[in-house]
Amino acid sequence: MSSHLITTTWKGNMQFESTNPGGSLLIDTAEEGGGSNNGLRPKALMLSALAGCSGLDVASLIKKMRLDVDDFKIETEGFLTDTEPQVYDKILVTYHFYGTNLNNDKLSRAVDLSVEKYCGVMHMFRSFADVQIKVVFHNKE
Repeated sequence: MSSHLITTTWKGNMQFESTNPGGSLLIDTAEEGGGSNNGLRPKALMLSALAGCSGLDVASLIKKMRLDVDDFKIETEGFLTDTEPQVYDKILVTYHFYGTNLNNDKLSRAVDLSVEKYCGVMHMFRSFADVQIKVVFHNKE
């Protein structure tokens, strides 16, 4: 069984530094929450992890399928419950593909493979939230 060890160290006030095998980042909260607004938010980091996991899958599939894509981005919006503790109960993940010769069918297939088969973070999110997927093609002339 493999594992990941993440070390998160208090840096004072409401700030932490979290180190994982690929680097480190600062975590903090807004001034109204007692922080100094100098770091990433924990819940928002979950959305970044979701987009990053799926993005890596899609990038790999674009390469394997030899697709012509100039650029792509993923917008991930999480909707929080009104009750405490606030948790994500709905997520909207929108994939945007840009290019002059986009193969919409194969790109949609790449997204589907990530969402349905490869992305472990997506599977984790689906255990506690309604995850909606949207794919948008921006074909340049």
